[in-house]
Order: sequence, then structure tokens, then C-alpha cells
Amino acid sequence: MTTDALTKEFQAIVGNENVMVSEADRQSYSYDAAVLEPVVPALVLRPETTEALGKCVKLCNDNDRPLTVRGAGTNLSGGTIPDPRGGVVILTNSLNKILEINEQDLYAVVQPGVVTATFAAEVAKRGLFYPPDPGSQAVSTLGGNVAENAGGLRGLKYGVTKDYVMGVDFFDVDGGLVKSGSRTVKCVTGYNLGGLMIASEGTLGVFAEITLKLVPPPAAQKAMMAIYDNVDKASESVAAIIANKIVPCTLEFLDNATIRYVEDFCKAGLPTDAQAVLLIEVDGHPVQVEEDAAKVVELCKKVGASEVKMAEDAAQRDALWTARRAALPALARARPTTVLEDATVPRSKIPAMIKAINEIAAKYKLDIGTFGHAGDGNLHPTIMCDRRDKEEFHRVEAAVDEIFDVAISLKGTLSGEHGIGLAKSKWMEKETSRATIEYSRRMKKSIDPKSILNPGKIIAGRG
Repeated sequence: MTTDALTKEFQAIVGNENVMVSEADRQSYSYDAAVLEPVVPALVLRPETTEALGKCVKLCNDNDRPLTVRGAGTNLSGGTIPDPRGGVVILTNSLNKILEINEQDLYAVVQPGVVTATFAAEVAKRGLFYPPDPGSQAVSTLGGNVAENAGGLRGLKYGVTKDYVMGVDFFDVDGGLVKSGSRTVKCVTGYNLGGLMIASEGTLGVFAEITLKLVPPPAAQKAMMAIYDNVDKASESVAAIIANKIVPCTLEFLDNATIRYVEDFCKAGLPTDAQAVLLIEVDGHPVQVEEDAAKVVELCKKVGASEVKMAEDAAQRDALWTARRAALPALARARPTTVLEDATVPRSKIPAMIKAINEIAAKYKLDIGTFGHAGDGNLHPTIMCDRRDKEEFHRVEAAVDEIFDVAISLKGTLSGEHGIGLAKSKWMEKETSRATIEYSRRMKKSIDPKSILNPGKIIAGRG
């Protein structure tokens, strides 16, 4: 079927106003936050009902049209870049209803287009807590969070998105609605299809509804900033805190470059002469919080912190986390191109990973600001560069290769929370095995024989 004929079919399903055909409209959905070449899709669809979503999936499959589902497009690995062979983008931003928040059984049911922060706020109004808090939470959607297994600042203590998914209902390529999981705490009915959908990046099904676990909020919190004149001492403090069986809610690292850029960006009161800071929060029962906070202060000073500043009230606490969330936008202002990675290592290897990143920056003469969720081993080395400078970008690519090699040598992983997408698929076999790749391809082939579901992502290069 020609694109014009297919356009009419889609218009009959979702309405003329929800099929975008102009070049300008389609270009808006040709890229995500990864540093990759954009691909303009043939069509962009915005279904407003679950029924329409299923019909769009089936029509794409019947006509051999690759489809890519897109939430807010904050993806950092090329996962929402359309396929170049007449790809169709399906937007979920109209599927944005919170269908249920159950306060008795501690779960919620949502459509995939619900914005993460909006959902967390609605849950909080009911005295409950949804812990996953990706840096993009103000705009990212829950469907995207599940598709990428998004993490966040609270991952150390509370886990990541997968730890809160109780079930996913999704469409197969024939438009059939597959139901997985349950609203119960325990469920072993059949294969764990919901688990299969987590981190699948849209390659195995199209989400219709997601059931998420909720928990009671902590009774108390205490936040602090530990200041260091030596990067090694900061990274050693991270290992020491965990080794002493203290699990903070949040344990974040910012190096000197990140501190300076953040302070210039938002005037948060960070010490620009410090070589590194740790932003730490403990939470839980008030008595336990006081004890843990005192132990953390003691450990940080013992390892080598020059000062530990405790947040005196909610405003000071919020200022710390505002500064941390400003890290990426602050660094992104420095140069025309920002290459943000998320190589992750076991927590005890944080000192070795930070040391290696700094050595790699010197070796390739690159400006790298490093920040991230040090408590769970998830660092974000951020390379500030200009992609138009071919020689410089060649050095960037070599540095990224080496960063991944070091992470894997330390028994780490290519990605803690950003996903594989197009950007990292070529390194997959380094971390896994040839058999892993072939097993994944056979599974993909059986589920999606025509390879229409976000083809080229995770296990293969584009095309």
C-alpha cells in the first residue's frame, strides 16, 4: 500500500488531525537526545484510545511498515529514532490517563503516556510514594520509563522502574492485546511477559496499560553535602558508606567540572573550588535517619571530606537536589555537542572507574564532566565537544570505546539506565556473548516475524 493510501487508512482510525504528514511536523519526531543522525518518518500517528493504538499496530504489520513508539523523546541511545525504510512513529502523549490509584492494595494502573512527575505527584496526594525518579521525570513518560527500565537518584535504596512493574498489557504485531502480571503481590501465572517488556525498548510489543506498585513514603529525610579537595577521597567515601552497611536513599557524585558548570547555571551555592562533592540523603524512621546521618558524616570525614554541610530545612534540601538535577543541562551549555554516557560498575569499583575516566579525558585531550548515581555504581561521564570538528569527535569516539572497555573489565555494564538502542548495539557482544545475541534474535524473529517493532535497536545495527 502506498503512503498516501496508508495515510487514509490511518486517518479513518485516529482522525485526520492525528496523522501528521507535513515535512515540518515529521521532522520533529526524527531524533531523540542521542548524538545520532535524525531520520524523518514517513508518517506520525497520535492515537487517542487504546483500541485505536492496537489497530494502528496491526495496520503497520499488515503493510510491512516499521513502527517506533515515542513518548517524550528524552531517550539517550537512539531508541526512538525511526527506521529509514518508511518508518511510522506512534505517539503516546494522548494516552495519558491515570486509570486507577488503589490506596488499599498499593498499586496504580496507567496508560503509557502519563508523565512520570505528574504520576508521582498524584500518588503523593494520596499519601503514597512512587520512588523511581529519572532525571527526565518532568517530561518523560511511564511507557518510556518501562521500555528503558529507567533509574534515577533514588535507585540505590529503592531500586529502578522494573522493581515497581506488576504487569504490562501490550499489543502484539497482529493487534492482539496480551495481558501480563496481576494486581496481586504474588503472581506466577505463565511466563513473565511483563518482565520481558521491561527494557525491551519497543522491540517486542506496544504498551497499552501498565500496573505499578506503590509504597508508603518515608517518615523522615536528612540531606547533606560532603566536600572534597581530592576526587579519590570522594569516590572512596562512596565505597566506605556502602561497606559499612548504610544504604542512603540517594548518594550522588559531582566532579569539579560539573560543580563549576552547575553553579554558573543555577547559583545553587556549590563550592566551586572543591574537586568533588557527594550529595547524600538518608530516609526512613526518624531515629534511624538521625543515626545513619551521623554515621555518614563520620565516615566522610574519616575518609577525607574537608567539610560536611547538613541541610537545615526542606528549602536547603530541595536546593541540593535542584543542583544535582541541573548537572546535565548545565554541562550541555558548554559546547555545541554533549555526549552523555552511563557506563555502570559494581559499587566497590567506583574509585577505579572515576580514576579511569579522568585518565581517558587526559589521554584524548577532552573535557569530561562526571556526575551520577555513585551509590549504585552508575556514573555519567559527559563529554563536551563539537561534532562538526571531525578530528575532535574521532577522539570522542575512541574515548567512549575505552570507557566501555574499562567498565566491562571491572565487571560492569554498557548501560545502567539509558538503554542500548542504536548507539550501543555494536558493543553488546562484548558484554554478553555471541549466543546471547543469537538467542535474542531468534526470540525477536518469532515474536515479530516481519521485524516491524522498532527494528535495528538493541541487537542489530540499523537496516
